[in-house]
Amino acid sequence: MQKTSLVTGGAGFIGFHLSKNLAKNQHVVIADNFIRGKKDLEFNKLLENKNVSFIEIDLIDKNQFTKLDKYDFVYHLAAINGTENFYKIPDKVLKVGTIGTINMLDWFIQNKKGKFLFSSSSETYAGTLKLLGKNFPIPTPEEIPLTVEDPSNPRWSYGAGKIISEVAVHCYNHIHDFDFSIVRYHNIYGPRMGTEHVMPQFIKRILKKENPFKIFGGKETRAFCFIDDAVQATKLVMENPKANKKTFHIGRSDEEIKIIDLAKMLFEIAGTNPEIKTLPAPKGSVKRRCPDVSKLSALGFKPEVKLKEGLLKIFEWYQEYFAEN
Repeated sequence: MQKTSLVTGGAGFIGFHLSKNLAKNQHVVIADNFIRGKKDLEFNKLLENKNVSFIEIDLIDKNQFTKLDKYDFVYHLAAINGTENFYKIPDKVLKVGTIGTINMLDWFIQNKKGKFLFSSSSETYAGTLKLLGKNFPIPTPEEIPLTVEDPSNPRWSYGAGKIISEVAVHCYNHIHDFDFSIVRYHNIYGPRMGTEHVMPQFIKRILKKENPFKIFGGKETRAFCFIDDAVQATKLVMENPKANKKTFHIGRSDEEIKIIDLAKMLFEIAGTNPEIKTLPAPKGSVKRRCPDVSKLSALGFKPEVKLKEGLLKIFEWYQEYFAEN
């Protein structure tokens, strides 16, 4: 019998690519309300797939959960991401990140079927780096303490919501004992990731021939993971029994790069060489982020898309996107 998956936030970046991949051999129900995700041409094309269904639902409203059924796999990805949103609508970011997850858990334990996967983020331990200083382990393992560095900074609306949600998953499991996994995404990139992230923003400014090219900070490092690899890792965690009731960092640790060097790689792809002007990094920026993915590797995960290859793919996609928008 064909398996069924529910993907909340399926119109968003990771949710869309995950749904598209899952639909190759199972029925996928996408749940979204387009606060963050987009109903664009690619999404509409995905809905034409006979293996894909769509439900518009607001996870804050418990009365709407009657729209849902029972599923073999529940991927809970719904969230309001994007640094600009953290500052513009932190109340909504926090509400979706906490109440939305708790409502999902209440609904899930009533159904008593399938496995629940919660998508968390490296933002959950973003403040731990400053807290531990030189004692902060990099690459960073899953067991790292989760902290909120500054409750007065609206940026924490997202990270704090993820922390609360991780705690909620464990608390609900403590009482109800169900199959679950938690994944923390680390700098996933690829086509259709929106325009708020560093790569699309760099590409847009490169195409506009910005010179001097402004980089806020630049010495910060990140380890980026291409979306296709992230999707494969997510499915692996969901479907492998050895991943049950565990947390996994999803990303890669072998291509950590300074943001200024990331810009230079994009310059090379674009065939340009502007003057670089570095400015102070935004308040709250994490200086270094690189996940320890040894637990994920032990499940059999092997990333395939190198950074330069992925950057070429995303540059070509956004070059066409910005030309049309």
